[in-house]
Amino acid sequence: MNGAESLLTTLINNGIDVCFTNPGTSEMHFVAALDEVEGMRCVLCLFEGVLSGAADGYARMARKPASTLLHLGPGLGNALANTHNAKKGHVPVINIVGDHATYHVKFDAPLTADIEGIARPVSHWVHTSAAAADIARDAAEAVRQAGTTRVATLILPADVSWGDNPNGAEGAVAVAPPAPVPASRIDAAIAKLTSGKNCMLMIGGCEVSQQRGLLLSRIGQACGARVSTDTFPVRQARGAGTAVLERLPYLAEMAIDHIKDLDHLILIGAAAPVSFFAYPGVPSELTPAQCENFQLAGPHDDIDQCLLALLERLNAADTAAQVHALALPALPAAGKLDVHSVAQAVAYYLPEHAVVVDEANTSGLALSPATTGARLHDWLNLTGGSIGWGLPAATGAAIACPERKVVCLEGDGSAMYTIQALWTMARENLDVTVVIFNNRKYSILELEFGRTGARGGKPGPKAASMLRIDEPDMDFVALARGMGVQAERATTAEEFNRLFAEVMASRGPRLIDALVPTLF
Repeated sequence: MNGAESLLTTLINNGIDVCFTNPGTSEMHFVAALDEVEGMRCVLCLFEGVLSGAADGYARMARKPASTLLHLGPGLGNALANTHNAKKGHVPVINIVGDHATYHVKFDAPLTADIEGIARPVSHWVHTSAAAADIARDAAEAVRQAGTTRVATLILPADVSWGDNPNGAEGAVAVAPPAPVPASRIDAAIAKLTSGKNCMLMIGGCEVSQQRGLLLSRIGQACGARVSTDTFPVRQARGAGTAVLERLPYLAEMAIDHIKDLDHLILIGAAAPVSFFAYPGVPSELTPAQCENFQLAGPHDDIDQCLLALLERLNAADTAAQVHALALPALPAAGKLDVHSVAQAVAYYLPEHAVVVDEANTSGLALSPATTGARLHDWLNLTGGSIGWGLPAATGAAIACPERKVVCLEGDGSAMYTIQALWTMARENLDVTVVIFNNRKYSILELEFGRTGARGGKPGPKAASMLRIDEPDMDFVALARGMGVQAERATTAEEFNRLFAEVMASRGPRLIDALVPTLF
């Protein structure tokens, strides 16, 4: 058994059975091992930013790490944006990065790079295997380090891959469970929640499941505290039967107003809220001066244990949660297509247990409110702010959950970062419906230009041209068809209603190019 075969076997022994790949010469022995070792599904992606985003989406829905295979430093560099998003979202990923043979590195060939240096900012753990005899042990350690919330990067020199491993593969390793929240912290939180002051419980972490949301709502009902998610929940159960939870607004000015009366902000898996960017005259920390931020549980802590302990201490076993009822909006019967009519149609037709991947950006401001009473679904958000995540994440989510409809709500500008994901959707015949919100602008940047106060908030002609993506207009129907995905364009509410109803009732990759004006 060579090093690559022992690495693959070790991953499979630990339940890591999907690998998103874009290999090169140094990884050929890993590629060859795919025919020698049963049990690994490898998914080819045409760009490393696609495979890293797909690993993120897969891990969120599978609740276990995905693995990736990357080619040297430049390949890892191409994957960084979506690896950054995974790290910010506490999503587990195991990166396997090929390198030159150990004896070849000193010759500084054209693709030689400081792979460890590239990996460290987006990884919790980085390690280079020194010998074929070590690689299975190192792979097991990568699994242990990734756990359920971390990014682990293992560098695989070519001779380590092709060399014989006399030690063979490693078996399943013990992954550390989430750390229990100490009783002293529970005591402190209870004291704040029963103080009679204005309190909010804000939940984050890897997932706001239906059960977690209901527990949080019951706690809030029992003590009179507000209950909220952070701005971009990694994965959240939404729709009928889920708890009514606030959501911290994205815009700093709105968030400041939203929590201005708080005395205590109790954080469960969430970080203290800060502005996404700095703006003249706007504070970076969003909580008011009189408010104390209290970190009850971190993202790596046992959030379920924490919620159950709070419920018990509040004697709230019989307290009911505040729950969303099924409340589908009326379909817009006619007229020109806009973001609101798209949102109504999505909410109306979204099937039970769908997975929604949201990178609609400014258009998303209408989508989330419209779908609160839709059928039960999971909603995935962009966690690290680096766009080009939506199409790849939808790809990974569909591989993790082939029985569920995946709907990707995607801005036109963001889509072009990783448009190659459409090819992988077609190749794997994934049940993904992509809705492109095509307003032919970087609309979010128009908003941000005004908020920063640059040039008095009004772009001149050269600046304005940097915020538009027309002239020429992009043809997403042609792009999708060229990569094997069936696609249509919608310009009216009637067209979108018909197309979206059709794709929700069918299977396979589809794209709807929705021509909409900007929301503001």
